[in-house]
Amino acid sequence: MEFLQLQYFRKVAELEHMTKAAEELHIAQPALSKTISRLEEDVGVPLFDRKGRQIRLNAYGKAFLRKVDTALQALEDGRKEVQDMAGLERGRIFVATTTHKCFSDAIGDFIARHPGARLHISQASETEKIGKLRKGELDLCITFPPIRQPDIEGIPFLTERILLAVPHGHPFAGRSSIRLAEAAAEPFICLKSENPFRTMTDDFCRQAGFAPNIVCEVDEHSAVGHFLRAGIGIAFLPETLLEKFDAPFHVLEIVEPECIRTYQIAWMRNRYLSAAACEFRDFIVRRFASISI
Repeated sequence: MEFLQLQYFRKVAELEHMTKAAEELHIAQPALSKTISRLEEDVGVPLFDRKGRQIRLNAYGKAFLRKVDTALQALEDGRKEVQDMAGLERGRIFVATTTHKCFSDAIGDFIARHPGARLHISQASETEKIGKLRKGELDLCITFPPIRQPDIEGIPFLTERILLAVPHGHPFAGRSSIRLAEAAAEPFICLKSENPFRTMTDDFCRQAGFAPNIVCEVDEHSAVGHFLRAGIGIAFLPETLLEKFDAPFHVLEIVEPECIRTYQIAWMRNRYLSAAACEFRDFIVRRFASISI
């Protein structure tokens, strides 16, 4: 049984399509088929059910895949650990966030302090982050709300208030705080429904006993300021982004329900985390420790 066979098997198991797997692995499809057949001979049982051109992972294959994932991840962890010991890792770190904008300054400061670090930042949904962590495609992810999974560990590093922004001249503009239920009849400017911030603010409204009357949906927070200035409606805004806005509007603290969000930096439990990844994790936690509410 060879290392390459296991890598090829995992890719075929992931795609359940021999031709697509061959394309991604950059090898000829007949050669891939022969490699999988030899692996099945070594194991002693078929790992896939075949019907014409269709190929499906069977019960034997699923059981074997779990062990292959563990073995390949252990080898990758071993490579990282040995390179760390020898000083050869050179700081390669793979991190995913929901948005880059909230943490661009912190990431820039980390790179300035660690010019040798090779930081790969990507955007991903919460579901994608969990999948990539488990596959070993990420070292760390920055997420909200915190991930609650037994195989994933995390540190909450920033808790911020979510405020209600209203145009100047609005009846609420002379106040410093509000119960969210008081805004039930107001028109809302919101992020699009697939955004996790929107999911969170919809839940705040449900806790207050209403569904928001949404008159405008936008892709990102920067667009919210433009529509607030136009007086189209009111909007939820995270307090850490307020300084990035150059728009005339008034913000109120929401006193009921509690409207906050907590960011977490997460990684796989019981998997080796390189020295560079540990340094990035600890830097982020230290950087935001003083600004949580």
